[in-house]
Amino acid sequence: MSTPTVRLWHLYPREMNIYADRGNIAVLRGRLRRRGLDLELREGRPGEPAPGGGADLVYLGGGQDRDQLNVAADLIATKATDLHALLGGGAVGLFVCGGYQLAGHRYRTAAGATVEGLGVLDIETTAGADRLIGDIVLTSDLRPAPGRLVGYENHAGRTTLGGGAKALGRVVEGHGNNGRDRTEGAVANRTVGTYLHGPLLPKNPWLADLLLGWALEHRYGRSFDLEPLEDRLEQAAHSAAVARANRRR
Repeated sequence: MSTPTVRLWHLYPREMNIYADRGNIAVLRGRLRRRGLDLELREGRPGEPAPGGGADLVYLGGGQDRDQLNVAADLIATKATDLHALLGGGAVGLFVCGGYQLAGHRYRTAAGATVEGLGVLDIETTAGADRLIGDIVLTSDLRPAPGRLVGYENHAGRTTLGGGAKALGRVVEGHGNNGRDRTEGAVANRTVGTYLHGPLLPKNPWLADLLLGWALEHRYGRSFDLEPLEDRLEQAAHSAAVARANRRR
């Protein structure tokens, strides 16, 4: 019997990895392998369409503003059709920071230019005058595993949600999508966008497992009950992030 495997399409791993968000990939692979499962990593480079055979989980991290602009054009030209088909067909999406902005309808830069996005999340983003920076804590009711999420945010974008997306969570400490409405991130079907990095998944193992469970279900057409892992170090990192955020009060 072959080992159950998640096929992960990592978009622009060189261009969009400014905040060590590649660590999210390491967490996904590690949590699968600790359970006797596996990860098949496929990199989405500039100019390349979706890999043959499809993907169960799509990941796009954050990058420098210049890289993000360059990636945006390639994303629309070479990958948008495949991404809409994958995510519309039940594959899982995780879009972080700059990737989150590109998952929306459009991003308006500080210079006044409009960058068209994928539109897989019903959001729009406009660059603000200053950056929203610091540790962040939020509560999430993401089903079926609601819980607390922690991370670090560093973004100038002010993101607003449309009616087709719900917030990933409500901000307890920090700024969130725009510093005003206490929302953070966006979710539509099984596509998740967020400004949380640092990276995100090492400090939030429950979210990693939720994404993996969805991805396995997409691959094999049935639900997977992932066995619990010993997460003492992960929980310690989570608690330390909460403590840092609380000290900002």
